[in-house]
Amino acid sequence: MATKKLGKQTVCFSTPPVISSTYSIVGPKEGEGPLGKYFDLVLEDEFWGEKTWEKTESKIVKECISGCLGQEPVSNEDVDFLLSGDLLNQCVSSSFGIRERSIPYLGLFGACSTFVESLALGSMLIDGEMADTIIGSTSSHFCSAEKQFRFPLELGTQRPPTSQWTVTGAGAALLKAGGNGPKITHATIGKIVDMGIKDANNMGAAMAPAAIDTLYQHFQDTGRTPEYYDYIFTGDLGKIGKKIVKELIKTQGYNLDSNYEDCGCLIFDGETQDTHSGGSGCACCATTFCGYIYNQLKSQKLKKVLLCATGALMSPTTAQQQESILGIAHTISIEI
Repeated sequence: MATKKLGKQTVCFSTPPVISSTYSIVGPKEGEGPLGKYFDLVLEDEFWGEKTWEKTESKIVKECISGCLGQEPVSNEDVDFLLSGDLLNQCVSSSFGIRERSIPYLGLFGACSTFVESLALGSMLIDGEMADTIIGSTSSHFCSAEKQFRFPLELGTQRPPTSQWTVTGAGAALLKAGGNGPKITHATIGKIVDMGIKDANNMGAAMAPAAIDTLYQHFQDTGRTPEYYDYIFTGDLGKIGKKIVKELIKTQGYNLDSNYEDCGCLIFDGETQDTHSGGSGCACCATTFCGYIYNQLKSQKLKKVLLCATGALMSPTTAQQQESILGIAHTISIEI
């Protein structure tokens, strides 16, 4: 019997896992943004000594996980499972980044929702007494993502105002069965939401309905309201998606005007960095959380946070075949 299930889509953890440490690596553009001081490592260039962007992304994954483990006396042998994913075909950034670690590995794909998906599943494994220590990680790279999903950078294609800038970087979080630190108390698993949007340069509009659906269900399942949380963060909707969420969730009876922000709006300076609608990519939510938000939780400037990561479940093939962009959103509640 599913005794830990709340309502339709939410799990309530009886022994909430602790986020024991985090680590974040970002590219130079992200380091120049408003959150630059919160990241553990800022790269000097997009190649980081490698010959291809894809190899760079795998290196970022490798070093990010090393940095996360290095925050505490934890070795590969201490980690029960590693849950990771990225945007490249068959999650190769993650798999090649961890190939030397000999840690049991679960590769995930939730597009830009993958980081929260990894923490939600990791929390289930720990709360279910199937693991004591887990790493959740994800990455993205502006150049490799543009190359795969849109146009080669060499073409110099002009980006429309609705487009977002895929964050270069990676975030990793170490979950433990006990200890001190912010705890993951609930996870609300999202459903696929298809509003028929086909514009790959308007991710915010494609993903916002999924964020609304999951946030609404979280409030319904838990009986909480937005006011319960110090802050609610979505993953990478950007300016357009954020505006849609704020407006449409009011039709569901909830108001996010006073305590809601989007990681895609936080990570870049919209006035000076020319990222159009803001940031996106798996690393957008991951680095913003592992850098900025986790810092705010550890310092207890924030004590109750709802993190809702959004993803666009698409591929170059589905885009070429004129399929719509499927949205997904997963949410975790993090409390001190």
